[in-house]
Amino acid sequence: MSNKQARPVEHGRIPLKARDVSFSWEDTPLHWVPGDPFTTHTINVLHLLLPAGERWFVHVYKQALPLIRDDRLRADVIGFIGQEAVHSQAHDGVLPHLREQGLDPTPYTAQVDWFFEKLLGDRTLPPGRARRWWLLERVALIAAIEHYTAFLGDWVLNAGELDRRGADPTMLDLLRWHGAEEVEHRSVAFDLFQHLDGGYRRRVRTWAAAFGALVFLWQRGARFFMENDPTLTNGRASFGEFHRSGRRGTLPTTGAVLRSVPRYLSRSYHPSQEGSTAQALAYLAVSPAALAAQQGGQ
Repeated sequence: MSNKQARPVEHGRIPLKARDVSFSWEDTPLHWVPGDPFTTHTINVLHLLLPAGERWFVHVYKQALPLIRDDRLRADVIGFIGQEAVHSQAHDGVLPHLREQGLDPTPYTAQVDWFFEKLLGDRTLPPGRARRWWLLERVALIAAIEHYTAFLGDWVLNAGELDRRGADPTMLDLLRWHGAEEVEHRSVAFDLFQHLDGGYRRRVRTWAAAFGALVFLWQRGARFFMENDPTLTNGRASFGEFHRSGRRGTLPTTGAVLRSVPRYLSRSYHPSQEGSTAQALAYLAVSPAALAAQQGGQ
């Protein structure tokens, strides 16, 4: 059963555009949140998950483009594709820096690549209903994942505790530039899902799969980093430490993560209810990387 929704009216809509940013990592320490390897490595999991995940987003959305019947939505999806491609490259650029500091992420990234390229990749299916079903499943999965990337983007834009603890400014700019763009394009994935299908049962089913996979992959990545950090003895990651870090303000709170669930599963949900476009654009207007990209493109 379809649960089609009209998109909210947007005033002063700004077309999505990719910002060709670049970052230099030679001055970024291994523990870029000083004295807090757990927060550092929990957030570092983004650099392991996002390159493969966002390449997969782009691949799936290129398959979906011919099915879009709304010109504005098509333009949004094309802008989304451009932004996600740059996100993948930006996080991929952190991996050589981690290797130089004694943390080779290859054993973990190989598993992430398998997850997106094989488990969620294209399948040999006959044209027609079966092939469309698999495309719609993946479009719905991306909508669920994008709910959490927007959630994290909104969190990092407001995570003042990271500044107070002296977090590396280049890493913070990467995270906040990316987070701001996630907030900026937060409605696109859900709007595409609604346009192509919008079934509520599919939304719930794919949310459960996406949430479970994200929790599994994230805790696995955090444990990988903590156990392989050459500066730590018996480094460990745990949900208890995640909860304590949330209370300190260096990671999202457990309560905020849990409250995000019923919001997405509400029949009246729309991503425009999450975060602030004005705040996202305000950060993008002062981001060192975004400003350099803008000046370089002039």
